[in-house]
Amino acid sequence: MNWRPRTLAECAKFQSGGTPSKSNPAYWGGDIPWVGSGEMSQSFIYDTELRLTSEGAQNGTRAISENTVLVVVRGMSLAKEFRIAITRRPMTFNQDVKALQCAEDIDPQFLFYALKARKEYIRDLATEASHGTKKLETSTLNAVEILAPETIEEQQAIAEVALNYDELIENNRRRITLLEESARQLYKEWFVRFRFPGHEHVKTVDGVPEGWARLNLGSICDLKWGDTNTTKDSYVDTGFDAYSAKGLDGKLDHFDFDRDGIVISAIGAQCGKTWIARGNWSCIKNTMRMFPTDQRISVEYLFYATERGDFWQRRGGAQPFISQGDARGLAIVVPPTLLAKQFEDIANSNLRMAKILADQNVHLAKARDLLLPKLMSGAIAV
Repeated sequence: MNWRPRTLAECAKFQSGGTPSKSNPAYWGGDIPWVGSGEMSQSFIYDTELRLTSEGAQNGTRAISENTVLVVVRGMSLAKEFRIAITRRPMTFNQDVKALQCAEDIDPQFLFYALKARKEYIRDLATEASHGTKKLETSTLNAVEILAPETIEEQQAIAEVALNYDELIENNRRRITLLEESARQLYKEWFVRFRFPGHEHVKTVDGVPEGWARLNLGSICDLKWGDTNTTKDSYVDTGFDAYSAKGLDGKLDHFDFDRDGIVISAIGAQCGKTWIARGNWSCIKNTMRMFPTDQRISVEYLFYATERGDFWQRRGGAQPFISQGDARGLAIVVPPTLLAKQFEDIANSNLRMAKILADQNVHLAKARDLLLPKLMSGAIAV
């Protein structure tokens, strides 16, 4: 196999995206995905949280086809990583991202993995931008070199090896989503719609099935702020799980809790999002932590009861937050012990399997990342 070095400028042309006016409702709420740097944390993009209409896609952004390589060229994430992704359907994208339109003799999937193999090197090329963010100049990226076989067929064969790992990872992600959604739907069926086993024979009293209760969260949970003195500056390379308002966010050299509990993002963009924390862990400022104190309530039940976006009462405007007093006063349905236990067993089984699959993905990703430099340099024959 004949390999030769090529600059990124020889391999692809960069295209810029943008943001259609958010004050124009005709541009937003359609079915065309719009990629920002947040979605770029995943390797393969199938959909996005924000979507454009066909009118929005023609005003202030750019449409790209399936199997287009995207890279983040501006943002805080560049301080830690160079994000690369590839689209799995036609999309649009914003100004923090560049699209790479491959030359005729370069396979997009190969280019994706070639850049991924050099992601640490490319990250270190980023320079300071305004407000503490980082940026990658197009001229800098154009000068980056990769090794590439002469033919598309050879490139595709190499990319296929790495893709096998990522397809396993993606399949596991889908299974994790299905397992979590199954438990979520079961919670809604039994404890929101009240269609639990035997519900036909139970009458309703004061809006809940007979024998059930509707209690304030503060009466059945130990709910307090996270450690307001600990910040991300305290993070270490290896240690115990630390949660911030973004979720599992780093490691500390100590832990505050050695039992399962719930962490709530209490301030900011993800205000009201919850996570189950297991093992030894801590949570830092801008979070609340919660432990059930009622024997009828498990951590799993508490998680599915409070993870709904409409559960938490938020205050504030641009910077939403949850008041601890408001949180304690929120009502939660408490079922009989036997039914709660049934749900706990099912949910726990699903979450345990999801954890096994997530751990498998960590190992698969590590194996892929160890393989990539050798695979994309020709050191391993395909």
